[in-house]
Amino acid sequence: MGLQLVIGNKNYSSWSLRPWLAMKVAGITFAETVIPLDASDFKSRVAALSGAGKVPVLIDGDLRVWESLAILEYLAEKFPAAALWPRPPQARAHARATSSEMHAGFAALRRQLPMNVRRPVKAHALGDDAATDVRRVDAIWNDCRTRFGDGGPFLYGAFSAADAMYAPVVSRFHTYAVEVGATARDYMAAIIALPAWSEWRDAARREPWVIPEDEIDWPDVLREDG
Repeated sequence: MGLQLVIGNKNYSSWSLRPWLAMKVAGITFAETVIPLDASDFKSRVAALSGAGKVPVLIDGDLRVWESLAILEYLAEKFPAAALWPRPPQARAHARATSSEMHAGFAALRRQLPMNVRRPVKAHALGDDAATDVRRVDAIWNDCRTRFGDGGPFLYGAFSAADAMYAPVVSRFHTYAVEVGATARDYMAAIIALPAWSEWRDAARREPWVIPEDEIDWPDVLREDG
């Protein structure tokens, strides 16, 4: 039996995007199961797979791995040739630190700019806390690209787990036309150019589900055509 990744709606589930994108870019074969975040049986279905009752969940035989960063760590160990973490020790330690910061922080940014892939690009005013988060992300991306970005357009040159962790932020910055520096814009363009990104985006646009609390234009539900 192969790997199975249980995820939420592609339009809204930022946590699900992370391992999904990493596996796609790395060429790791898996089956996916989508459980809508607002399904009446969401909690019971996911709780049967993970005590946390949240997506994503990676299923590998009898093993269940939950939490996006833990899934990426498991995949990096199971598929070492995929090089999901940078090989040089300093870059690898730095990538783990920036990924952990993303996993644990930026609450204001998440709250004020919910991931909404199919929303047309349109600016949205930021509160002070979210603006502080944006400046910190911009600084992280600049630091990564300056210190470790040789050899490719991603944070550590080649695509890595750190890029997977920050991909939902790329989506948010793009959707809400967040202003960042030139280095960050170039980095965002590299992520958005990934074929796997287009696959996720196109699937998100086809989804029928609408979650009002993640639609900041509510009661309007804005949808990008194409």
